[in-house]
Amino acid sequence: MSPELTASALVVIVTFCYLGLCYVSPFTRCRRCEGFGFHIGTNRKGRPMRGKNCRHCKGHGYRIRHGRRLVNLLIRFWLHRDR
Repeated sequence: MSPELTASALVVIVTFCYLGLCYVSPFTRCRRCEGFGFHIGTNRKGRPMRGKNCRHCKGHGYRIRHGRRLVNLLIRFWLHRDR
């Protein structure tokens, strides 16, 4: 088996595994607020305090994976294409 064929097969396997993960678990923790749903700031004494809601996850703490957006697009295209 040639190295190019092995590398391309590995890329295809990893891609399908990631898409399968996105199908099973579509949400992940927000990287911006680390899953809290809000930013943690400090007051003047240096104590942690709750900040504003995260704009990226809208205060939920979870965001949809990029691969899940692709899966949704493929499902939408497959279901609603003209036949």
